[in-house]
Amino acid sequence: MSFESLGLMPELLRAVAEEGYTTPSPIQLKAIPPVLARQDIMACAQTGTGKTAGFALPILQMLAPHQNTSPSPARHSIRALILTPTRELAAQVEQSVRTYAKYLSLRTTVVYGGVDINPQIKALREGVEILVATPGRLLDHVQQKTVNLGRVEILVLDEADRMLDMGFMPDIKRIIALLPVERQSLLFSATFSDEIKRLANQLLRSPVSVEVARRNAPADLVTHRMYEIEAPRKRALLTHLIKSREMQQVLVFVRTKRDANRLTRELVRDGVSATAIHSDRSQGERTQALEDFKAGTVNVLVATDIAARGLDIELLPFVINYELPYVAEDYIHRIGRTGRAGSTGEAISLVCADEQRMLDDIERELKRKLERLPLPQFSGGDEPERATHSRSSRHTSGASSSGSSGRRTREPSTSAPHPRPPSAPPPGGFDFSKPYEAKPRATTPEAGHANTAAAHHKRTSRPRAALLGGLAAKKSEA
Repeated sequence: MSFESLGLMPELLRAVAEEGYTTPSPIQLKAIPPVLARQDIMACAQTGTGKTAGFALPILQMLAPHQNTSPSPARHSIRALILTPTRELAAQVEQSVRTYAKYLSLRTTVVYGGVDINPQIKALREGVEILVATPGRLLDHVQQKTVNLGRVEILVLDEADRMLDMGFMPDIKRIIALLPVERQSLLFSATFSDEIKRLANQLLRSPVSVEVARRNAPADLVTHRMYEIEAPRKRALLTHLIKSREMQQVLVFVRTKRDANRLTRELVRDGVSATAIHSDRSQGERTQALEDFKAGTVNVLVATDIAARGLDIELLPFVINYELPYVAEDYIHRIGRTGRAGSTGEAISLVCADEQRMLDDIERELKRKLERLPLPQFSGGDEPERATHSRSSRHTSGASSSGSSGRRTREPSTSAPHPRPPSAPPPGGFDFSKPYEAKPRATTPEAGHANTAAAHHKRTSRPRAALLGGLAAKKSEA
């Protein structure tokens, strides 16, 4: 079938053709007709199969009657709201919608955090029909009363399993409460757990389920391989793979932001061009890192799972799991960055003993075993052995120098030490170079009586409080 058979308008067909798409993907074939029929849908498909076009094209078709060239913001109300979990995905989705709408007079914009809010306020006040947003920044605009969601006709939750995660649910519920009750809701994702499906059923009205592959299935064109290796040797193996296989573009996943920064620094020291992307970096830094990686300016992008959702990197050949994810479904999203749009890809995992449980969960989710590869010979791969040998060498040398007793002894010095000159005590001060000597006490009875009388006078001359009889004593003395 072709896009023409889906009943799309000529302006959309022209934009799709200019992007080089001639045949719709399976998810587009199954999702576009019910969306055009104004039905709620819950669509599940392998990542990289064109889900964005699956909802963007029919939305543009349905909003086309509202298009106009009027400069008045009142003529450009928000009619479609697309929510995404990450800033990068929001920017990517909005760019796709803008590309497909190039021959229509429909306005689109994107709002997300980490950047100046004022340009977003300006764009919203000028009026838009399609708004792509992350939940947090959208609620910021709601609080500042710079956005009106009262005329939204279509709601899209992209990467719905993450959007409906318990961490997002409070924001999602607040946003849904601001939308009209009569609306069309679309959920698109690569994975749906049973819990997520139950939550989705609370938000949708008689939804049409669209699945073009086994639920939570990875892309068929991705080869899954792994190396079993000790954790301290992972970086040396990673550097060896990148250099020996001449990987010009590889996405490396770690679990934490700190690990991403550290691994990036180590790769650069090893002579590998690398940069990092994670949530602690500013939006400008994240955008620049992604652009440099796509343009080939850097060969390695070290990322947390912030890059595992929805990012479309054209013809990315390699994904390496430097650390396995805690959740098996995240593995599917990670490796989904390669093997997209009909191209092949390779996913390589470096697995240490502590990650065996995660590996079992992943293989259970995939319903297959990852191909085990033998460890190659690589420089720096014997770091743990060298460290052990150096420690044993130090121990051996220490034992030999100690004789039969096993204790280390210091060689006697052949030269006598220089004597330290005596230091004179400060005037009137204490001489710390001598032992403490108490001051001699008075030996004569007269001196002792004088000292006792002085001490008694000192004690009795102190002021006393009234509660202790001070005032009475004072009167008696008077």
